[in-house]
Amino acid sequence: MSHEIFIGQGLPVDSTLPTVLTGLHFEALENFFKTFAVRPDDRMVFLADRKLDPQVIAAICGVARSRGVKPWVIVSDTTQHAAIPDEIRPILANATFVVSTWFCSILDPFCIALRKHGQRWVKITYFRDIKLLDTPQARFPIEIVGELIRQTAAMYPRGQSFDLKFTDPRGSDFSIPFTAEMRNAQLSSNRWRGKMTPDEPGSYIHYLPTHGPNLYDRTSIKDDPNVVVEMRGVVFPYWAVGFAKPFASRIGVRFASDRIVSVDGDGEEAAILRDMLVGGQLIELGCGFNPKAPRKVIYPAGSNSPGALHFGIDLAKPCDYIRKVMPEWEEPPIHMDLISFDTTVIAGQATLIDGGFLNALRAPSVVEMAAHYGDPVDLLEAWPDN
Repeated sequence: MSHEIFIGQGLPVDSTLPTVLTGLHFEALENFFKTFAVRPDDRMVFLADRKLDPQVIAAICGVARSRGVKPWVIVSDTTQHAAIPDEIRPILANATFVVSTWFCSILDPFCIALRKHGQRWVKITYFRDIKLLDTPQARFPIEIVGELIRQTAAMYPRGQSFDLKFTDPRGSDFSIPFTAEMRNAQLSSNRWRGKMTPDEPGSYIHYLPTHGPNLYDRTSIKDDPNVVVEMRGVVFPYWAVGFAKPFASRIGVRFASDRIVSVDGDGEEAAILRDMLVGGQLIELGCGFNPKAPRKVIYPAGSNSPGALHFGIDLAKPCDYIRKVMPEWEEPPIHMDLISFDTTVIAGQATLIDGGFLNALRAPSVVEMAAHYGDPVDLLEAWPDN
């Protein structure tokens, strides 16, 4: 029997009936229209790039025009802007609603200041092809994503200092000290409050849902460039953006304060990361929250599957390796995302993630909400790999 060629089928295949596909498409459109919540009195600017699917631009701008808004569309040659160019600033400053593919959207102090004055943003790093509307991640109910985020936020200790600790089977042992003030500053954002649509003044969200929010980022210290966060320890990443496969050998990335001080390991991959990362600063530590995001798809900026982590590093200098393998990456060659799928994350005494499993997936309120849409086990725990 072991030598026979087996031909058969033991699992179902996805239905291709037009009626089924039409229904799925409109499920995704519900999220789409909630996200691109342009108001009749908005002034909209779209920061696009030449490699963005023009149908994505047409779809989003069609929503705007249907509501009486005539959007400005600025198409750059690249997404890799580290700051808003001077000639674009007056146009952007006049906007109330912004859609963007540009890297600088979250970090540029100019953009941060505009949001503090009420500007609403949607970042579309993960919506570069209109065909993505017909994927499970696009139609996964954003209300459930929001509740997953709120239940994770509820696990952060209140009113006290604590360590956010990271361990994994490869030997990672890394921690970030939080004060009560840091916790409150970070979790006050619209995304950490589970607000998945850009309704509030100053809101910033991602589409497709959802990239982040971050378990740690520099909003915790109010984006003050002079503050050093005394994180410490070593991380052994499973993979990184820009590498075709997970790492073949064990590579240790060591932190002192919020900088990488060394990269341990042998072989070509370790040498590349050593040249790339030493001196870099951890600016965000993102977590996925969409149970239907492909778990093993880490390009362009990390997996959005629940409990998958990306350590976002701003590099001390531009990296030639990135320039060679990803010359038109959506992010510039001064940034890198290290990936882990099996980390345990503990905030004080609360386990946020257990071996890569986001514990909020089994929170009673999340399961109850998922039951309104379908089978909670299928919706929350059947993660697609690709």
